[in-house]
Amino acid sequence: MLDERARREHKLRNRLHSALLLLGIGGVLGLSAVLIWGWEGLFWALLAVALLILFAPRLPPEAIMRMYRAQEVHPRHAGRVGRVLDILAERAGLPRRPRLYVIPSATLNAFATGTPDNASIAVTAGLLRTLNLRELAGVLAHEVSHIRNNDLWVMGLADAMSRFTQALSTLAMMLAMFNFVGMLAGVIFVSWWAILVLYLAPLVSSLLQLGLSRAREYDADLEGAMLTGDPDGLISALAKLERYTGRFWEDLMFPIPGRRVPQPSLLRSHPRTEDRIARLRELAPRPETPIIVYEEEPMDFLSPWDPMRLVPRLRWPGVWY
Repeated sequence: MLDERARREHKLRNRLHSALLLLGIGGVLGLSAVLIWGWEGLFWALLAVALLILFAPRLPPEAIMRMYRAQEVHPRHAGRVGRVLDILAERAGLPRRPRLYVIPSATLNAFATGTPDNASIAVTAGLLRTLNLRELAGVLAHEVSHIRNNDLWVMGLADAMSRFTQALSTLAMMLAMFNFVGMLAGVIFVSWWAILVLYLAPLVSSLLQLGLSRAREYDADLEGAMLTGDPDGLISALAKLERYTGRFWEDLMFPIPGRRVPQPSLLRSHPRTEDRIARLRELAPRPETPIIVYEEEPMDFLSPWDPMRLVPRLRWPGVWY
């Protein structure tokens, strides 16, 4: 079986990290409101965020999939991938199985959208052509974990608070203009220190939001490995994606010292692949009895969605899939 102690430690650390980051984002918003309107402003800012989360219209998964020109795969045609998704949804305790969509793109990507009782998972045709069933099961389990943990709602809450912080910062910049005018009459409307803090608040909030995104990715990796009972499947998928889209090409294109500098960890929405793999390896050994029977060949059951057989979409400044 998987290392239960390591699983509990990772889960507790990820959840605590996420809670602290979410509180930090809320704290930045609260401080911004207090600096402009006083303590009464804190109440109204939090009330506005609560109302937005509760009553703001949400795009249904179908609308988001239409934006990507994704095509739904009927369960009758999903074959082995559909059976794997059924198993994962059942093990995750979802009220209903997420609908599966394929995006006609040669890129390697997958994402989930919706709520636990109405969710969709999209994978690109390029991903299906690149990963075998074992690796694809790891990716699907990762997305199912996002759905089960309501990560989409959590990130939506963080985004709403960050947007309010940005709005308050913009208001502070307008007040700074009044300060410049008021200086002629010896009047200061808002403390310059407060304006400086409000100017930096969106940056701090964005960094915390990126940190929250990374924490949720770690948690989805952990939960996904528990759903499949096979961390090595997701490890193999991550390594392959890194090889196809990541630093392998930088090594090939920039083999000399002083090549392109890697993106700092603070500015990443996803953790570094090597960090994700290292955490997953701590969950070994693998289970004695496989949960899913895998095949090592890349998936080909969705050949009608092959991007090379589809008419390309025209977008400025050229053609892209």
